[in-house]
Amino acid sequence: MVKATIELKSDSGLHARPASLLVREAGKFTSELTLIKDDKKVDLKSILGVMSLAVAKGETVVIEAEGVDEQEAVDHLVSFCKQLE
Repeated sequence: MVKATIELKSDSGLHARPASLLVREAGKFTSELTLIKDDKKVDLKSILGVMSLAVAKGETVVIEAEGVDEQEAVDHLVSFCKQLE
């Protein structure tokens, strides 16, 4: 299992468009991917799950992966989130 913590710097947080882009990126990997905010965990491949977290600018989330491409997935998704800034 691989985890990474990231602070979201996007002015709009994870509203519909950035959330859908993140979910699309997550779908490229076979590992089980989870997005965690506070004590809530959601499937990172589910748009409804990601949007239900209502992640705002400046909030911290954890990206967690388990599977054959877990390290690649976490590295890619952290990099992708930084591009949302």
